[in-house]
Amino acid sequence: MGPHPAVAAVRVAVRRSVADLAPGSWILVACSGGADSTALAAATAFEAPRAGFQAGAVTVDHGLQPGSDERARAVADVLRGLGLRPVEAVRVDVTGGGGPEAAARRARYAALDEAADRLGACAVLLGHTRDDQAETVLLGLARGSGARSLAGMPPRSVRGGRYRRPLLALTRSTTEAACEAEGLRPWADPHNSDPSYARSRVRQQVLPLLERELGPGVAAALARTADLLRDDADALDAWADRAYAECVLGQVLEGRDDEGRDDEGRDDEGRDDEGRDNEGREAPGHAGQEAGAGHGPTGRAATDGDGASPALGLAVDRLEALPAGVRRRVLRRAALAAGCPGTDLFAVHVAALESLVTQWHGQAWVDLPGSVRVTRRDGQLRLRRV
Repeated sequence: MGPHPAVAAVRVAVRRSVADLAPGSWILVACSGGADSTALAAATAFEAPRAGFQAGAVTVDHGLQPGSDERARAVADVLRGLGLRPVEAVRVDVTGGGGPEAAARRARYAALDEAADRLGACAVLLGHTRDDQAETVLLGLARGSGARSLAGMPPRSVRGGRYRRPLLALTRSTTEAACEAEGLRPWADPHNSDPSYARSRVRQQVLPLLERELGPGVAAALARTADLLRDDADALDAWADRAYAECVLGQVLEGRDDEGRDDEGRDDEGRDDEGRDNEGREAPGHAGQEAGAGHGPTGRAATDGDGASPALGLAVDRLEALPAGVRRRVLRRAALAAGCPGTDLFAVHVAALESLVTQWHGQAWVDLPGSVRVTRRDGQLRLRRV
């Protein structure tokens, strides 16, 4: 008699996810001890030796709950019992902005990257399921995110394909059934039911309500929407890559000109731009703050002082000719290339930057996160650190 259907489903998902790897490759499973990652670990322990892979595991202790170190050691013992080697329990410090969930995610991926690099693992398997995908899409909708965010989590990361999510087509109930069939007792993280976390509220309240009111299949439909939007976002990103190469003029010398004039021959006079970021917060709107159009103490805001510094130049006429969805992607790429931190660059900042192209009325500058200042002059947008 074959394995339980849920066990078989998880094993097949793992087998397909790593089918492109060469025999002898190292694989790591990221395991929190929950049902999803425990079922994934058990399936990987079964499949890896049959495919000629070496499989280990890492469990990350975020230190956010009393006794978390003991829990991490217990999870590590379960993973060793499955036959995975090596198994590491890694303690991380959860710090930084963006809220506790974002800070924990950054710390977790940093620990996984370090372990994978040190052990020579070519793939790290993550236990996200279709339910997780649906939650991600709903959270993106609530924040008013774009297509890339609504595309959810890809089956394979774009960063060299190291991170893989074999279980995205399976439900959480499948992983729970697989654990039960194999006699595994996963850990129920209390944070997953803590209503102070947005994802927990979506999981415990919002998705069940949608299923009751709209009928079953909402989670599957949201995951399908993510797949469709991912294809669209990939196509737009590829277009934006080509357009970026065509719009970039390379490094130009950004300094004060003799007359302090803008593209239209007028004196530089700034005007505050207003907007909201993707969390609904008011964006600052004056010189020296993010997403602000600058006034400058003398009314001439192309540069600070009389010096000159290198800047990234973009051709305005080429930007104007692009569809809005592609243009905004190009502008975001330029902002990142100029030094804006991606975690702090919101839609409102890109909109303020785009206003220098599509709503030009003599703005002096736009300041972006990371001390990047953007001016328009001589038919160019010029982005530089200040």
